[in-house]
Amino acid sequence: MRIRRKQLVVTLDCAACALIAASLAAPAGASDHLDTPSVIVDPRADIGDFYAWTAPDGRHLNVVMTIVGHSFSDRLDYSFHIDSGPRFATTPKSIAISCRFTAASHVQCRAGDVDQAEGDPSNPAGLASRRGHFRIFAGLRDDPFFNNVRGTRAAYNVAQNAIEGGAPVDGARCPHFDRATSRSILDQWRQTDGGPGKNFLAGWTPASIVISIDLKLVTRGGPILAAWASTRSAERQVDRAARPLTGNALLGTLDTAPVSDGMKEDYNAATPADGERFAAEIAKNLGLYDGFDGECGNQLLVDRAVAPASRYMPLARLLADDRLWINTRATTCTQLFAVELAALAGRKTLKSDCGGRTPNYKAVMVYRSLLTNATNDSVDDGVEQDEQKHSDAQFPFLVAPAAEYRR
Repeated sequence: MRIRRKQLVVTLDCAACALIAASLAAPAGASDHLDTPSVIVDPRADIGDFYAWTAPDGRHLNVVMTIVGHSFSDRLDYSFHIDSGPRFATTPKSIAISCRFTAASHVQCRAGDVDQAEGDPSNPAGLASRRGHFRIFAGLRDDPFFNNVRGTRAAYNVAQNAIEGGAPVDGARCPHFDRATSRSILDQWRQTDGGPGKNFLAGWTPASIVISIDLKLVTRGGPILAAWASTRSAERQVDRAARPLTGNALLGTLDTAPVSDGMKEDYNAATPADGERFAAEIAKNLGLYDGFDGECGNQLLVDRAVAPASRYMPLARLLADDRLWINTRATTCTQLFAVELAALAGRKTLKSDCGGRTPNYKAVMVYRSLLTNATNDSVDDGVEQDEQKHSDAQFPFLVAPAAEYRR
């Protein structure tokens, strides 16, 4: 879920200070945050979060797209892009599931040239496609994303104060914090105003598109999938999303607002196939995260053998190819990056994990931890789950908004 950006003039004179200040410029409570101007204009084009995972029955792929606006536009296509292949990083076949809302209670969806659905998608049981290969629900649901925004800001404040106070920053832009500072950063992250961590997004109710589709339609290239979502007008692609916290958190972080906005607009209009041209920029902004635990050089996929300026390129390239990877041979889904970790980091225990992202993953914790020290749970913001319990098995997965939270 994305939160609107506030203006901030960065006056700090070191790169890591600027990175922290830029991070503080907007609440970090959103999975896809720091909006660009064209997305702010119409929140119905603004993808908050994207989820994709293998159904427990082993016969379906489930995908969910949440939209920051509380309704859908009749001028936009809402699309799920599913690439498939025999192994990680090789996906020769693709299919798109594209939906257009002609009215508030009427949708037209096509799964490539194989099947289509048309009608009212608001019934929680779902609208079945003509050939029965998929079903769709669309409407307001409780947002499953959870994040302790105030704790995140407090942690960044500790880091910023330490750097202003003289903590050294290396050639890869990684700050070297002492043990006490690092402990304080991680402690503040788990708190909200000195108390237990609280979810900033409690009760948020985005418009949501939920689809369950037969695996045989989306695995024509092989059992390994890479998925992403987009919104598109007649003129151009407006927004895209896959993993949380990549596209809008690690691009243009050290630049002025016009430069940063231009870079993010370019990114939102691109596809994962264009990822390589964003890798160098992402690499520039990974150093801060690497330093949070007090040790530089232990981030996921960090290359210690190269010059500092190239240290983060392996991870940057992985993040630049911004797709959720799903192993459809597995029906157990436990964490974000499972497929990538099994393929690239030798995590053998994750070879039987579907990866992707279910509505109940502690996605932010895993993401930040991997960027800090290649673990799964070292950066915990104190929020264990959403206020409501969502399902990875029962359609439409996201629960209806609680009465007190309908907003």
